[in-house]
Amino acid sequence: MPAAAPALTPDQLATFAAQGYLGPLEVLAPAEVERVRGAVAEVIAELDRHRPNLYEVEQGYADRPDRVVCHFLGGWRVHPVLRELVFDQRLVRPCAQLLGQDRLRFWHDQVFAKPPHHPGVVPWHQDYSYWTRTAPVCHITVNLMLDDASEENGCLQFVPGSHRWGLLPKLPFDAPLEAIRSHLPAGAVWRPVAVPVRAGMATIHHSHTLHGSDCNRSDRWRRAAVLNYMGAGVRVADGSAPLLRGVPLLPTGALVEGEHFPLVLGV
Repeated sequence: MPAAAPALTPDQLATFAAQGYLGPLEVLAPAEVERVRGAVAEVIAELDRHRPNLYEVEQGYADRPDRVVCHFLGGWRVHPVLRELVFDQRLVRPCAQLLGQDRLRFWHDQVFAKPPHHPGVVPWHQDYSYWTRTAPVCHITVNLMLDDASEENGCLQFVPGSHRWGLLPKLPFDAPLEAIRSHLPAGAVWRPVAVPVRAGMATIHHSHTLHGSDCNRSDRWRRAAVLNYMGAGVRVADGSAPLLRGVPLLPTGALVEGEHFPLVLGV
């Protein structure tokens, strides 16, 4: 079993509170990266077969794979290695500490994959803009890199302090990179920061922090496994439909819980 992550320092907590993101943090050893990378490659190679059991496959990618980034949700449902990653305490415990939670629940996972010289971008967005059917806001995201990520191959960029701007509109995944800029609040300071990350390292960001990534201009892959977590007290804000495809319907006001949303910390 891997060693548990050391507790975050007061300086790291202060950085996250001020900037809305933290990292990069060391997580996986090289052999572990290879194992997860192999799992992602296996799922992508048989994406059509796995599609019925995944929560979502980005429709833009399905229609235009040469233009839109490969993005899918629910890899943990189809591959045991991706399932193990959900419960890895090196990812879980820093998230719980940043949220100030003793009990943490899994929300869902994602994979982003950009082949060499792929023009696809991930437009600037706030994660919670896609999650408003759950409340209160107590969500956090870990972006675990499976390849070295640089500005050349489309590393994540963040807008420091944007987690305090309130909720902005939800934009389509295949929107232009900077489409959100026409919706910024008055006085917002747009100063994106690129965060290069080595394979096996991760960044963690607040659910309202604006982030995005540019195209891959390099000869290298740029793949990431993303884990989304939430406090154990999060409830359904809109029970008109299942929160994710293939998940049982939970009524408005119910705790978001059950086998699809397992506790990863606490009892």
